[in-house]
Amino acid sequence: MSPDSVAPGSVRSAAELNEQIRSLWLRSGGSLSAQERAEYELLVVEWAAAIRGRIIEAA
Repeated sequence: MSPDSVAPGSVRSAAELNEQIRSLWLRSGGSLSAQERAEYELLVVEWAAAIRGRIIEAA
């Protein structure tokens, strides 16, 4: 999946996404499969969007 497929305006918080990223790494034992890598990339893109939204709201 492409990072472009992430829907704009994430409804998940940065904290929730961060927890999912951490959980993914723990489940994988520190070595991601191709499918896990794709999931990780999508989570990171969504996390970055959530962080950007939070920064804009705070300004």
